[in-house]
Amino acid sequence: MTADAQHPGGGGRIAGFATAEMTRAYAGSLGVHCASGHYSDFPGSGALLSSIGIGTFPGAASDAVDGRIAAIVARAVRSGINVVDTATHYRYGRSPRAVGAGLDAAFRAGVAREALFLVSKGGFLMFPEGPPADPAGWFEREIAGRGLGTHAELAAGVHLLSPAYIKYQLDLSCEWLGVRTLDAFLVDQPEVHIQQVGKPELLHRLEAVFAALEEAVREGKIRHYGISTYHAFRAHTDEPVFLSLVSLLGLAQKAASRVYADERAPHHFALVQLPFNQVMLEGFARFNQVTGQGNEASILQAAMQLKVYVMGSHALFKGRLGTQSLDVVQQAMPGVRGAAARAIQFNRSTPGLGTTLVGLSTPAHLEDILAVSRIPPMDRGRYLAMYEQTG
Repeated sequence: MTADAQHPGGGGRIAGFATAEMTRAYAGSLGVHCASGHYSDFPGSGALLSSIGIGTFPGAASDAVDGRIAAIVARAVRSGINVVDTATHYRYGRSPRAVGAGLDAAFRAGVAREALFLVSKGGFLMFPEGPPADPAGWFEREIAGRGLGTHAELAAGVHLLSPAYIKYQLDLSCEWLGVRTLDAFLVDQPEVHIQQVGKPELLHRLEAVFAALEEAVREGKIRHYGISTYHAFRAHTDEPVFLSLVSLLGLAQKAASRVYADERAPHHFALVQLPFNQVMLEGFARFNQVTGQGNEASILQAAMQLKVYVMGSHALFKGRLGTQSLDVVQQAMPGVRGAAARAIQFNRSTPGLGTTLVGLSTPAHLEDILAVSRIPPMDRGRYLAMYEQTG
């Protein structure tokens, strides 16, 4: 569906979502210069997602950065990168609106909505005018007073886990991106609630939020949902912040059964995010998950077995891996120029990691991404050899 095919009553937003047919057509046209292995299947849909995605967290809250992010998105999705990730609180809500401007330019240039996989996240307070001078008063006026959540549902003063607020942020994401349907919406870092309320209460709250997201699937606002984490999937099993993927899938099943009044109704939890890079290797190397199939596994292995797609964040480790590589990584990639390119290549070559997200706010840095997309990922043997050398 092209830019002029809009959903009736959608307020001018573009209808559609990523499909197998259109993402495969995209890979053979706008992605024709990308190397073999650059795209992988999203479980259950057959849609092809690029091994590198555009992240939109970095940058000052300024008009200039807005324009640069819009330009990055517009060019990236015309160059074989069909995954774009944002969140309602990124740059105080400016990033998703900049993404919307970039997508609008791409749609007008002929990119099909169904060729792109669009992700947004919610949970953190947005503070659209910047951090308020009176946080308690702001929360009472803008959140509690509008029925979006209570102080009891707030953690660390910045994260709100209520169904009403999550649905509110989902609706804003669609509005700001200019689309009728998101491919995925993620609850961002729900583990921050554990220290305040404990894990059982967090899981209780998540089940209610998952039910709201299942309702959003039924309403056509999203196709899939999941969670984005920082600590939860990298922690040891005995650490308080640890979360089990099997348990989360169980919550999603309960939520779907409740929403659809059918115990056999399939849930739509299909995507997780976690940090992964050369120095944050837990997602691949720490066996802290069980799959229900009698084995222990890393989160990447468990997700593969359970048909959950994984996206990696923090590929450049807050910029540090953009200027230096571990010796073993540099030695394993003699043909890859530049530390940033090596960092991206390392991540996208990791077995089980579907898409590595790279946060950008400078258009020139997009060249690193596009250069890596044109070379094949490392083969499994060469990749695993790096671990053997450092083990």
